[in-house]
Amino acid sequence: MRSMLRLPLDAFMASSTRPRLVENTFRLSLTGTPGTGKTTVAALLAKAGFGIISIEELAESAGALGEIDPVDDARPVDLDALFDSLTESWKSAPASPMIIDGHLSHHLPADAVVVLRCSPEILRGRLSERGYSSSKIEGNVEWELLGGAWNEREGEAPWAEFDTTDASGESVVAAIQAWVADGFKPTDPEAVLDWIARMDE
Repeated sequence: MRSMLRLPLDAFMASSTRPRLVENTFRLSLTGTPGTGKTTVAALLAKAGFGIISIEELAESAGALGEIDPVDDARPVDLDALFDSLTESWKSAPASPMIIDGHLSHHLPADAVVVLRCSPEILRGRLSERGYSSSKIEGNVEWELLGGAWNEREGEAPWAEFDTTDASGESVVAAIQAWVADGFKPTDPEAVLDWIARMDE
């Protein structure tokens, strides 16, 4: 019996193929610690003409979304079941550019990944404004401090990160669009944001 997971199965990731960049159609995962601005950026990308779907919507369609967890007030995603449902359909390119929004989206076999980052102190304030519990706030802040989604990178898809700490949503979207227009280059940033190092400066 499958369990509700928040981490990918190694076997599925090992079966992922190399990025499939077909003309202007692609699937791009928009990930990042909660509070880094994914919803805002996704909404602006939608206005710019990108298709948007959340990982929760994908999971619900696949029957892979659990009931609300009273501990963290979130609905867990059964990534095993979700991956099974996407394996065949995602072998083909989408009809139009598609953004997959969600902090687990980098685990899916997308063609490229955008990671949104935010200063841990600013992030703490954003999550507090959402009414998160102190334990949930600190858990997310610690995750961002330690690198967030970068700790779970697998596969060969291009990754890029964008700092939303002081940037407007519009400027972040413009930067993402420029990266996409340049063929997802560079495929890796020269350096990943290191909040711990910045605290020591």
